[in-house]
Amino acid sequence: MRTHEREITEPVDLCLPDGRLNPDAVGWTRRPLHRANLRGWGRAKRWEYWGIVTPRHIIGLVASSLDYAGVHGAYVLDRETGEEIGKDAVVPFARGAVFPDRSGAGEASVRGGGAAVGVQQRPAGSRVRALVPGLIDLDVEIPLPDGHESLGVVIPWGPRRFQYTVKDVGRPVRGRLTLPSGEHEVGEGAFAVLDHGRGKWPYRMTWNWAAASGPGLALQFGGKWTDGTGMTENALFVDGRIHKIGEELAWTYDRADWLRPWTIGGKRVEVEFRPFHEKVSRTELGVVGTETHQCFGHFSGRVQTDDGAWIDFDGLTGWAEEARQRW
Repeated sequence: MRTHEREITEPVDLCLPDGRLNPDAVGWTRRPLHRANLRGWGRAKRWEYWGIVTPRHIIGLVASSLDYAGVHGAYVLDRETGEEIGKDAVVPFARGAVFPDRSGAGEASVRGGGAAVGVQQRPAGSRVRALVPGLIDLDVEIPLPDGHESLGVVIPWGPRRFQYTVKDVGRPVRGRLTLPSGEHEVGEGAFAVLDHGRGKWPYRMTWNWAAASGPGLALQFGGKWTDGTGMTENALFVDGRIHKIGEELAWTYDRADWLRPWTIGGKRVEVEFRPFHEKVSRTELGVVGTETHQCFGHFSGRVQTDDGAWIDFDGLTGWAEEARQRW
């Protein structure tokens, strides 16, 4: 049942010296091995997104540079009350934004517009800070357990349009979250998800993304944006070890009612997602715009491992989304 996609096992540069995609970089990894040596200005996108799920809250942090703008911010959903608080900021030309060229090493930081996000990355894990004065103050450690694997993938649309992503699901997390309601401990029953992205994108793109975690099990699925490229960002994680799924999956959901059940299916995937909350994000900056419907909820179903065994699950917490970009 193993994927047809090429596994990369040695460090590699994402780009050739002239800035085009390095053919040797196309494949997938179990740990970050790509150096995102992007060149040129205008189409390059760099971001770090951390999602954190606790028994009480769901937290989203984004730090990004789109060349012509930096978009960053923090978001918190109170799962008990349904209250949402957050701040999104746009900084012209991404002034002051710092992004390393490797996942898991160096420091990423952005600030401006009333929000700041910083990520210090070390071999043992990451420290993540976010501050929106008067609203959100987050300070957490996200350890990297021994033997823990993540999914790295290069998606090749063409020699000058490509994306390198690392999806790291089910990381432990501990620290504190301070809100107007008080200080909350982040620890038992919580997990973190990383979306690390570096690439050069087409002007228009739509994607689906789903991630979920529970004890000893995590899911990572993507759709639309990888179709026809020969690569996917689909994987099952069992006790921190990856089972790469190479087939494109079928996503079914109701764009008129985002809180109706979703299905994600394929030869190795039979999953239903039942949302309990919809987060809507829209940004319009003239010729540039984005609209994202991110739904939080629970996953049930079964997924097949590399050796053909089916893993059944019910009640994994996470999210599924559709994002439409003009950027």
